[in-house]
Amino acid sequence: MGEIISVHSFRGGTGKSNLTANIATTAAQMGHRVAIVDTDIQSPGIHTLFGFDEHSIDKALNDYLWGKATIEECAYPIHELTGTQEGREYLRDLKLWLIPSSIKTGEIARILRESYDVGLLNEGFQQIIEDLELDYLFIDTHPGLNEETLLSVAISSGLIIILRPDNQDFQGTAVTVDVARKLEVPRLRLVVNMALPTYDFEQLRTQISKTYDTIVAGVLPLSDDVASNASTHVFSALYPEHPWSVTIQEITEEILESEDD
Repeated sequence: MGEIISVHSFRGGTGKSNLTANIATTAAQMGHRVAIVDTDIQSPGIHTLFGFDEHSIDKALNDYLWGKATIEECAYPIHELTGTQEGREYLRDLKLWLIPSSIKTGEIARILRESYDVGLLNEGFQQIIEDLELDYLFIDTHPGLNEETLLSVAISSGLIIILRPDNQDFQGTAVTVDVARKLEVPRLRLVVNMALPTYDFEQLRTQISKTYDTIVAGVLPLSDDVASNASTHVFSALYPEHPWSVTIQEITEEILESEDD
């Protein structure tokens, strides 16, 4: 049975969706069958990294939650669709699926107005793992702590918490780590993102690991190259030799190895 790994941050702006896309793609490059679910329904965005736009998304997670489609009908084989686009050949030979949330204004407004049965999420996660014979299902969560995020965390075998070296992130992460432990998430890893190149990364890693009594899977620098990518590509797949990408590889290996323990 495939593993569910939630990727979370207490606040927006940490680069969570970008890191989810890069880690999941790296896992697929390692030969695993991988899917990503965008449960950030209020502000979806991970689809842009894989070349999807409003016109290429016919059915989304919203349709499943409202009984308009099966979860498998909402799963897009990235390797067969956008992997055929010029410049995205790096996706072509992977086994990688995306279940996006709708980016239509009306659909987002309906979620905010009516909400949905969050219990369906768990059913959908288990069903898509079975249907696609997945090794890993990555959940890109909504920032903060709400009902659907707590459910995703509670049913996950692993949780990655993204934080920046910022006091607001430090305080919010403390709350998230405490909640994860109360929910008895089996494996918890921290990833520090957007660290200034002037920082001593090893010292920062040690300090944060000690503060939260949790393993830090990696520290990623604030990179002009990654920022210039502007979420148009999966950076680590497009530039695998870049130091930022090498760190993504190390983080992915640490996370997947912890899942196998």
